[in-house]
Amino acid sequence: MIVVRTLSSSINTYTVTAVIDTALCVGAGGSSASLADKPIVRNAEGNLLIPGSQIKGRLRHECEKIARGLGWEICESPSPGKMVIRRENAPDKFKRREYEVSGYDETYHCLISQIFGDPVLPSRVIFDDLICTEDPENLADFIRPGVTVNRRRRTAEEKKLYFLETSPPNVSLRFEGQIHLLPNCPSYAKPLMLAGFKHIHALGGSKSAGLGWLSWENLPQFEGTEADWDFLARGRKNAAN
Repeated sequence: MIVVRTLSSSINTYTVTAVIDTALCVGAGGSSASLADKPIVRNAEGNLLIPGSQIKGRLRHECEKIARGLGWEICESPSPGKMVIRRENAPDKFKRREYEVSGYDETYHCLISQIFGDPVLPSRVIFDDLICTEDPENLADFIRPGVTVNRRRRTAEEKKLYFLETSPPNVSLRFEGQIHLLPNCPSYAKPLMLAGFKHIHALGGSKSAGLGWLSWENLPQFEGTEADWDFLARGRKNAAN
């Protein structure tokens, strides 16, 4: 849900650039424009892209791990029923002032939900798709074969050959997009998200096979204050109390 009144205030926009060090495999399931079983996703102009939803989901996961490491209680995503804590039957560990959000008097929301949203609370950060800056006319089609492996028997499954479409390998393709922090985004989100970005080293499918490994050429210059770091450090202290 987007509130027009909120958009009238200033929105902080940051540019982020990912450089794909290997081939990228972000599938567009159901597409019939390729001979591959899993074609790569593109926009209407034919540009390769990394969906903003994938960036947001992966960054949320990394921020959850960091927040838990700092001693904060984090809701269990992506299960909708466990992401919102109702105050009437909330566990004691969630009955904290930090989990209270103005205007939501019947629920508690963990630090991560206050940034990325949950079934009740709208997200305070918006992610654009990361678009490949290279002209699609200059990029050849690459099809990579694969086979389904039975992990229990450690053997290839019969009749399970498939083909993946990927970006050209080892050409350092740059993907660029923007992140928008809404005015009601908590200030501690900046250092937490920056730390989360530095834990993301691969995106897309078949990462264990060497696809999608990347480096961040241009990370948002989030300016975390000393008060933000002190706030994040309070998680373990309060947990001990």
